[in-house]
Amino acid sequence: MHADLLFTGGPVLTPEGPEGRTATAVAVTGGRITAVGGDELRDLAGPGTEVVDLSGRLLLPGFQDAHVHPVPAGLELAQCDLSGTTTAADTVAAVRAYAEAHPEREWILGGGWSMEAFAGGTPTKELLDAVVPDRPVYLPNRDHHGAWVNSRALELAGIDRETPDPADGRIERDASGEPGGTLQEGAMQLVGRFAPPATPADRLAALLHAQRHLHALGITAWQDALVGDFLGMDDPAEAYRTAARDGSLTARVVGALWWDRERGAEQIPELVEKRAEFSHGRFRAGAVKLMLDGVAENGTAALLDPYLDRCGCVTANRGTSFLDPAQLPKYVTELDAVGFQCHFHALGDRAVRDALDAVEAARAANGPSDTRPHLAHLQVVHPDDVPRFARLGATANIQPLWAAHEPQMDELTIPFLGPERAALQYPFGALLRSGARLAAGSDWPVSSPDPLQGIHVAVNRVEPGGTGPVFLPKERLGLADALTAYTAGSAYVNHLDDTGRVAVGALADLVVLDRDPFAGPPEAIAETAVALTYVGGERVYAAE
Repeated sequence: MHADLLFTGGPVLTPEGPEGRTATAVAVTGGRITAVGGDELRDLAGPGTEVVDLSGRLLLPGFQDAHVHPVPAGLELAQCDLSGTTTAADTVAAVRAYAEAHPEREWILGGGWSMEAFAGGTPTKELLDAVVPDRPVYLPNRDHHGAWVNSRALELAGIDRETPDPADGRIERDASGEPGGTLQEGAMQLVGRFAPPATPADRLAALLHAQRHLHALGITAWQDALVGDFLGMDDPAEAYRTAARDGSLTARVVGALWWDRERGAEQIPELVEKRAEFSHGRFRAGAVKLMLDGVAENGTAALLDPYLDRCGCVTANRGTSFLDPAQLPKYVTELDAVGFQCHFHALGDRAVRDALDAVEAARAANGPSDTRPHLAHLQVVHPDDVPRFARLGATANIQPLWAAHEPQMDELTIPFLGPERAALQYPFGALLRSGARLAAGSDWPVSSPDPLQGIHVAVNRVEPGGTGPVFLPKERLGLADALTAYTAGSAYVNHLDDTGRVAVGALADLVVLDRDPFAGPPEAIAETAVALTYVGGERVYAAE
């Protein structure tokens, strides 16, 4: 039989890795890989075969993002997108330009601003008032754990000096006690709940726009890390169901259903119903997202020991646990018992330990299962907890782009962690050496969704285009290990066991790069780009 699709002229990245690879050709028939070999596969080419000459470019499994938010990212791209700004002046100018270009908008929405662009990471309402005095403005920052608002938005929400901080958030205040214009964590919703929601058509358009962008980066599958209502973010569930039913969802997607942190185990039957209601075609709502803590930059990542202040003195702040650690083992045990995968947001070392303790409790109560829990972010991991990942079968879900020296790390994180704890950040190498399985993701729109940029940082521990210093060099990964995290590792997390590898019988979710990064220096990995992307043997992206 002739192949539907034939790649020749290798190299091909097979499960044997770069050291043992000899394959230079791959045949695809009926959406699956039917042969892997060399020049002899040319005999499988027929009149209707699409033949792709690799010409020395690398063929590998499609990338999979294990933690991403495509619909909010797509919406932000269509609103006031601040992701490309790096200074306060540039950010304010971008808000002004957007507001002037959209006089019809009742609210100015969007986001993506960088905390390091503003003193202390907390921009003021006065900066926004100067450019948008007449309409409410609500702009989440890059990591979506804080929002910048103007006086009109605070007035509309009824927030003044007498408004108390919510239990799960903080209103930043000026020296006189007045709200300053930045809302942290749960305080975001004090204003966000008044912002007009996107329409179903907006959300579907955002999903498809994001999908095109992700396919262009070689991403063939992902796990949406928040399907539900949270802090005013738009629930993408209906958009996924619509796209899955009409065939416009070309990627394979797992949805992590949001665990309402204001409720307890009584919500589990509802989550079971949502899993059945929204799973269709290439979308499966098989995970539950449990957000255990915040982020280090605003002092809400949950730590075992207190943060330091700007003078290096110990404070009383150990961060925030959004879920009761005493109840978490019960929740996770019950979720595991009904077949849900638990997807933890665990950034600080206390949150990581709480998550692992909960997984251990579920294992003890339910016995071995195939629910494949994973912990995302893992900024600070206590050395005692590193070997527990492999022992418990918990996957380390890493966001490699964050593991580099840059202003947010150097100015807003390291000084408040202190040198000893700062040296425990993003321990990719230690986790791998301990036997842990690594998956990888981006957290887009928090950071770039480009896997090759993330792989560059995982290997070099330096930002693309940067020259150093190297951030904790012992935690660097080899190129093959970094690629595996973005392919087979994330495929495992997504329960897509017939993807993530180039092997006979696997689904033909494949990517062709514009070069072979193994043939160049590690410092040049980020220069690599995607040439072609296939899902099930169907081409979904081709570089112009």
